[in-house]
Amino acid sequence: MRVTRREFLKSTTCAAFAAGIGGGAGMLAARAAEAAAPVLRAGESLARLAPGDYPETRVWSYGNSVPGPMIRLRQGDRLTRRFENALPQPSTVHWHGIRIDNAMDGVPGVTQDAVPVGGSFDYDFVLPDAGTYWYHPHNRTWEQLARGLYGPLIVEEDDPPEVDRDEVLVLDDWRLTDQAQIHEDSLGAMHDWAHAGRIGNWITVNGKGESRLSVKRNERLRLRLINAANARIFYLSLEGATAWTVALDGQPLETPVPAERLSLGPAQRVDLIVDVTAADGGEALLISHEQKRDGEERYAITGFPVSGTARGAALPAPEPLPPNPIPALGDLNAARKEVLRMEGGAMGRMQGAMMGGGFMHMRDLVGRGKVWAFNGQADMPDEPWITVARGETVRIAMTNDTAWPHAMHLHGHHFRQIGTTGTGPLRDTLLVGQGETAEIGFVADNPGDWLFHCHMVEHSAGGMMTWLRVEG
Repeated sequence: MRVTRREFLKSTTCAAFAAGIGGGAGMLAARAAEAAAPVLRAGESLARLAPGDYPETRVWSYGNSVPGPMIRLRQGDRLTRRFENALPQPSTVHWHGIRIDNAMDGVPGVTQDAVPVGGSFDYDFVLPDAGTYWYHPHNRTWEQLARGLYGPLIVEEDDPPEVDRDEVLVLDDWRLTDQAQIHEDSLGAMHDWAHAGRIGNWITVNGKGESRLSVKRNERLRLRLINAANARIFYLSLEGATAWTVALDGQPLETPVPAERLSLGPAQRVDLIVDVTAADGGEALLISHEQKRDGEERYAITGFPVSGTARGAALPAPEPLPPNPIPALGDLNAARKEVLRMEGGAMGRMQGAMMGGGFMHMRDLVGRGKVWAFNGQADMPDEPWITVARGETVRIAMTNDTAWPHAMHLHGHHFRQIGTTGTGPLRDTLLVGQGETAEIGFVADNPGDWLFHCHMVEHSAGGMMTWLRVEG
């Protein structure tokens, strides 16, 4: 099937040709800017999301840009930022994927109070792991993320791979009106909360709806892809390039894997080593695949026009990235095992759930904006779901008893999926499909109170959120 491009905002399905902008050039300048600008300010601004014949879009953003300012530091560095809230509602900053000090995790009511309008909060923590991460709000995330509040956080290795360029591509989808404004009437729509979440009609990459990244034949890129969408799962492939997956959610794979078809759920990241194979004068493409009733449609969401040649022949296959110091799983046979059942949503069988200390029928839950549950509990319980000792290996067996996929995210830790033939790569967010079961294991090495929730953020707000306590 031919790659197609469709008219902007023609329908509620995604139809954009979007492209990334450079993320890796000027690392020294970026670090100098880090020292000079320790303030991260969230406020209202304008962004050129749509083509020039449309108005600029009124957004909420960090540092007056979408995405927010790239934070690029080295493994072991200390990140310090004074968050200033110029939004019309309270907010926080969550540093997604970082094994962070608990007090810095940015979760209102768990690790800190929400920062009030006009207030500030000082974030200060060490970056223990190299990799691709990002930051976003954790108060009314379903609204604030949809309005544009997010940014990339890149932690460089001491011994990075040999590439010609290191580029960051932040993928997002927006639900816009025919005047390229955020569709505010649908913010908080219960239909979205009970179904797949807020799916947009306009894709951007690095905040651009129409842009390209020029490359050379046989040039080697490191592409860091971040899915910042509220709920969209991106199914991706590359044309005119050979690619290897070298890291997932910031954590290196033991062996690079050829990347032919990728799925990238909300909040997930993937690091690719990419060799451009398209001819000089041609174009390589990052393709989004979407399943429709009448078959698959494909759209180019990033274009890489080829001009010139970097070298006469392709480089050898890449070596693995250096591992991060994440503790190995203990004896899985002796590990503590917990069960988590995902329930509710449209076309689900949930009749009601516990909330506020008592059982509520589904109609009463919906009246309070809750349509999902874990183990019969809707929304955050007052007491931790589980309490574990520091250093304990924990297994969580999950069953998705709903009609929708869920992107399960654990704060403060990374886990491995446990299968019948062994354990999978380290991750912090795992897609669990409709009717599927999945088991994860992790070492509870980071003391504090940590969220475990679905990162389809409407699902989380609608009740799919719990927490665990690591003592010690």
